[in-house]
Parts: sequence; C-alpha cells; structure tokens
Amino acid sequence: MDRTFDELVAEADAAPMAGWDFSWLAGRATEERPSWGYSRLLHARLGTVDAALDLQTGGGEVLAAAPTLPRLLVATEGWPPNVAAATARLHPRGVAVVAHDDDAPLPFADAAFDLVTSRHPVVPRWAEIARVLRPGGTYLAQHVGPASVFELVEHFLGPLPDDVRRGRDPQDEVAGARAAGLELVDLRAERLRIEFHDVGAVVWFLRKVVWMVPGFTSDAYRTELRALHDRITTDGPFVAHSSRHLLELRRAP
Repeated sequence: MDRTFDELVAEADAAPMAGWDFSWLAGRATEERPSWGYSRLLHARLGTVDAALDLQTGGGEVLAAAPTLPRLLVATEGWPPNVAAATARLHPRGVAVVAHDDDAPLPFADAAFDLVTSRHPVVPRWAEIARVLRPGGTYLAQHVGPASVFELVEHFLGPLPDDVRRGRDPQDEVAGARAAGLELVDLRAERLRIEFHDVGAVVWFLRKVVWMVPGFTSDAYRTELRALHDRITTDGPFVAHSSRHLLELRRAP
C-alpha cells in the first residue's frame, strides 16, 4: 500500500542530516550528472601537482576517492559537521583539514599551491584564489549555475526576480576571475534533469540543502507540500533541473 502524505513527511523529518551524504534519496530521487565527470578530472589532476588546496570540501568524499594525492594536500570546510566528517575521512590519507569561514581570507601564504579546486563553492573568492595560486597555477572547479532547481524553489517561494535567477551566471564569474588576474582556460555548462518520486524526498532535500528555501520546515510549508504530493500522485515524478558549469582558470605566469 502506498504511504500517506503524513507518513512520507514524518519519515523525512525524522531522517538524519549529518555529513554531506545523499544516499537517503536512493530510489526516491534521481539527478543526471554532468558529461565532463568532475571527479575523474579532479583525480587525474591531483596526480600531476606537488601542492593542492580543495575549498569547501564538504565531507571530503570526492578527495578521498582519488587514487593518487599530491605531496601536500589541504582541504577547507566551514560547516562543523562536515569538518568532523572530512577530518575522519581524509586524515588517514595525510590530508590536512582546516576549519575555515568562507567569508574570511584564506589562512595560507601567497603562491602556496599549484592547484586550487572546489566542487560547488557557495561564493568563489577570486582575489583569494588568485593570491594563493603560484604563477601558472590552475583553478579547477565545478560550480552550481543560475536558477538551479528553481522549478522546486519557486513552487514554495513563488516567481523570483530576474537578478536572483541570474545569480551564479558563469559569464559573470569569469569576469570576476579575470578581474582578479586569472585567465580562462575552459568553461562548459549544462542543465541536468532531476526527478523527485515522492514528497518525502523533497522534504529531506530541502532540509539538507538549506539555502534552497531558507527557513524551510514541513510545518511552515504544509500547504505547498500537500499540493506537491497530490501532483506527484496524479502526474508522476516532479521534474526540476540543476545547473552546473565546469571552470578551469590559470594564474598568469
């Protein structure tokens, strides 16, 4: 028997939130992955440099899967549960994990790294990235692009203004990077299909990715969740689209 709306919401509300693991959504939501394969590109690049820095590493999952690491590898993270998870995962491989407020200057010397990387940074601090890169060094990252998953966001918040929808535009980011002294090597962008198969998956996702619908709780948005549940029951999975872009930049020699 299909579970009721109340059962699905209660289950998602009670599910754990620790770390940056999305396995709870297995069988309940799906997301296409970008064609360039960021993890593969990152792992290949890590094996070619002497010193690297991974910004906003999350729980360290992507770094931990790399077969070869540089002599010096440092990861930063700002969310305390992720700092603990990344430390446990990366310290055994000799990676230093630094708790760091993303708004503060990076606690590293000028020209300290051959490679700076990041997967889904909140806001790239271009001047700081350029400062810690050695001349000729590379920034390689996968960013979240504009209006990502906004079909879902606007279901709860209503239509958003154009300046919000344009946020994280890759061309704007490239302009900011160039102003900091970085040269564009590669830029690729894709929009990717996401499917939510039940309302519990939506509740869990919005509890996890807290910036999507700020202040989200199932009680505060009960009406919108009920409408979404009825829509999924009648029409099938709720479809949204994530926005991703790959950026490779170089500090001038």
